[in-house]
This record gives sequence, C-alpha cells and structure tokens, in this order.
Amino acid sequence: MAANSLLERNEERSLQSSEETRSAERFIRPAVNIVETEEGIFVTADMPGASKENIEVNVEKGILTISAPANHSTPGTPAYREFELGTYYRQFSVPQTLDHSKAKAEYVNGILTLQVPKTEAAKPRRIAVEVA
Repeated sequence: MAANSLLERNEERSLQSSEETRSAERFIRPAVNIVETEEGIFVTADMPGASKENIEVNVEKGILTISAPANHSTPGTPAYREFELGTYYRQFSVPQTLDHSKAKAEYVNGILTLQVPKTEAAKPRRIAVEVA
C-alpha cells in the first residue's frame, strides 16, 4: 500500500478555503474521512439535508467528484439562520488502481459512505515458496 498516497495528493486541496470550480455558484465542502486499506478506499462524507436521489458520485480521469443539493425545507418563514444552504461539492484525485465498476455507495442519516475496491492486480498478495 502506498504510504499516504491519497492523503498527500489531497493535502494541498484541503487547505483551500473553497473548491475551485468554473461555476459562480457557491458550494459547501462536506467534511470527509478517507481511509485507504489493502482492499481499497473508503470515503465517508457528512452531507445533511441531501437526498439520496440527488447525490451524484462520479469518477472521470482519476478525479472522484461528490455533489448534491442540500434541501433544508421546514414549514414557515425562517427568522434566523446560522448555516448555509447550497450544493455540496468535493473533488479528490484517486489512484488508477481502483476498480470503479465495483464501487458501492450508501447514504444513511446524512452520511454518504463510498467503498471503491482496488483492482486485483493492485492488491498485495503472498507468493508461496516451494521447495525444489
């Protein structure tokens, strides 16, 4: 397993105050945890107010993109607000050794969990030594 390869590539990005996009729309950066194991990567993203139907997870040219509009609808007229309403948006560079076709995503209680396994060729394996 590469030593912190995913974290090193995204460290500089996480220091930015906002995601770089070509849109004038404001985006909310969901808090994420990324864990890399011998089996693959596991991403959890805090996205309260998003609906399962509107969450988009894409991988294109080595970039993982997570986006979803946040819908905080309550009856009545808001008298005071301290949190932003908007669209969640986050991007990460991911290794080419991941098998995107076997990725799984789940959204429960405002938390998106994404599992992307490594290709079989990228997984570490033990080679048996035979006695001649």
